[in-house]
Amino acid sequence: VKPMTPRCSVPKAVPVGKSASLHCHENEGFPKSTYSWYRNSEPLSPDSKAKSHNSSYTLNPATGTLVFHAVHKGDTGRYSCIATNDAGFAKCEEQEMEV
Repeated sequence: VKPMTPRCSVPKAVPVGKSASLHCHENEGFPKSTYSWYRNSEPLSPDSKAKSHNSSYTLNPATGTLVFHAVHKGDTGRYSCIATNDAGFAKCEEQEMEV
């Protein structure tokens, strides 16, 4: 079963240096979906060591949770999430997070 459009929750504004949690979830898909996050349409690597800027975050593809340990200005942007399984994928609306 193809995933439904996931529900994404993205904080609107986060102070510099604070942590931020972004969540993405859908429960219609079978088999269970895996989740990937995008900032300004660029994929975020599940391994933050392969980062293109000096942000530290943890991305759990199984739960759809993206946690920034200490946000900085470079983390500002439009975030969206895609739920994927063998039957297809679905994407939530982009949401702005300001730092």
